[in-house]
Amino acid sequence: MGMGDLTLRMALIVAVGVFLASFTDAIAGGGGIISVPTYLLAGLPAHYALGTNKLSAGLGTIASTGRFIKNGFVDWKLGVPSIVLALIGSHFGTKLQLMMEEKYLQYLLLVVLPVVAFVVLRQRELPEQRGEIEPKAQMAIVCAASLVVGAYDGFYGPGTGTFLLLIFCNLAKMDVRTAGGNVKLVNLASNVGALFTSLMSGKVFIALGLIGTVTSVLGHYIGSGLAIKNGSKIVKPTVIIVLILLAIKVLQGLISG
Repeated sequence: MGMGDLTLRMALIVAVGVFLASFTDAIAGGGGIISVPTYLLAGLPAHYALGTNKLSAGLGTIASTGRFIKNGFVDWKLGVPSIVLALIGSHFGTKLQLMMEEKYLQYLLLVVLPVVAFVVLRQRELPEQRGEIEPKAQMAIVCAASLVVGAYDGFYGPGTGTFLLLIFCNLAKMDVRTAGGNVKLVNLASNVGALFTSLMSGKVFIALGLIGTVTSVLGHYIGSGLAIKNGSKIVKPTVIIVLILLAIKVLQGLISG
């Protein structure tokens, strides 16, 4: 798809929808729940919607990632290997996505979502302080999550940041701000890996994706500032909203399918 296929209607839908998605994503992940349907609403076929979303999401995530790094909320010992594993996972996840039907993943999400929602609702708040955990165990958890969730991000995407945030906070015992920073590193890497694979397959509408990138950067910058300032006070409610939206999207997909 090229410039000749771009219309004002498509540009306006993407500009507004991607801003809302990136704002949410910067706080608690899950922006793909909004941005992928936005590209579908703009008229892109499914594989183009997923590929083009990686363009705006990947470049937009740079803004929130940079803000977390600037404020010192990144654990680089955990971050560097997780970046590599997320790149590998997202590459193969995207290759798989180009061959498989989406409905099979939706069935899996129907099992995963209630478990994630239970974990979020049962705790009063996400941790403001780092918990006690052996460094080797923490590294293993972060690396495994980066590979597996990175593959999921390449395959489908919505909810990636939310899943990573909950794993990093609850299993890897990271505080919510550092977890948020490391999530952004992993999410940025998985977006780049998936984008590269989609570009090689010709499934990215570059012109429309660059329009989405502009509002994506803005949304990520504003949202990450709120997450850093307010911590779990804003992150937990946003996570709950994201999970509800993701559950609705999965059910709609299964009903329509």
